[in-house]
Amino acid sequence: MLSGLGVGPGDERVYRALLAAPGSTPAELAAATGLTEARVRRHAASLAGLGLLTGAEGEAGDAGDVGPVNTEDEAGAAGDARLTPAPPDVALEVLALRRQEEIAHARLAAAGLAEEFRAGRLRGGSSPVQLLRGREAIAQQFFQTQQMAKSEILILDKPPYVVEPLRRQDTVQRERLDKGLRYRAIYDQAGLDGPGRVEATRDLAARGEESRVLADVPLKLVVADRKVALVPFVLPSEEEILVLQQSALLDGLIALFDLLWQRATPLWPAGPVAHDTLSPDDELLLAHLRAGLTDSAIARRLGVAQRTVERRMSRIMAVLGVRTRFQAGVRTTALYGHEDCGRPGSGLPPLPGLTER
Repeated sequence: MLSGLGVGPGDERVYRALLAAPGSTPAELAAATGLTEARVRRHAASLAGLGLLTGAEGEAGDAGDVGPVNTEDEAGAAGDARLTPAPPDVALEVLALRRQEEIAHARLAAAGLAEEFRAGRLRGGSSPVQLLRGREAIAQQFFQTQQMAKSEILILDKPPYVVEPLRRQDTVQRERLDKGLRYRAIYDQAGLDGPGRVEATRDLAARGEESRVLADVPLKLVVADRKVALVPFVLPSEEEILVLQQSALLDGLIALFDLLWQRATPLWPAGPVAHDTLSPDDELLLAHLRAGLTDSAIARRLGVAQRTVERRMSRIMAVLGVRTRFQAGVRTTALYGHEDCGRPGSGLPPLPGLTER
């Protein structure tokens, strides 16, 4: 449990035994932990160095010193020393602060090394564009880029999905969302046509992803902190990707994402249900419509009859106080906080699937 603070398993084992019986001798701790007395004394020396042991006292009350011992005979010479643990609430907090300071120094060093690398690359005339080959290397770069991001990930998502682990991507994204990283994703309609894909986006939206859908996303793209981007070089095979560092080319791709974001339709509300009389099932039906699925396709996805989908859509329109699906689309996108989408004269198309009937 304490390995993150630099406390090894053996040290922790002895420390826990000592917390349960303060003032124990090394011999008593050896009996309690199943370790040899020599190992107990070595762990005690380590604990003292970490500040988790205040020292050792002899039978006569004289202060002793806990030092490393290499043989059982040497251990016997101080076998009557009684060990006192430092209070864990104070000692462990000191260790945590020490570790944070070490991490801060490491980050400063990493920033310095990165600056040296950039300067060396500029002196050598290196390009801010790197070509990366091989699926394993690409997958590693893809997940590492997300793990290293500090503020925001931008994603253009479209099929085909050749770099296999969609499940692993969802796992990594959930972990980063739970830690407060912002994700904005634009999904291609065709990419949401597979079984469970719309439901998967609902789970990510519940964790904080801001997701939108567009009829024809032009390319795949992942941008981390607006500083590095991954772009497949050959989309059908995805055997090669471009890794782009800060450059005019990267700025152009970010500008493209921002334009597409304005044109795209919100897939899920950014928070609780957008309308207090729309159920989660209603939200799911509307999301399938935004993904461009027909009534018959939605019925297959939901495992219901097409007439059921049509009745539910009629009820949703009644709840929203509208007469057509087009009006329902305009109304719900306004509720989702993207009022321009589908508004006449805005230059943006109405929601896919929400057309006049």
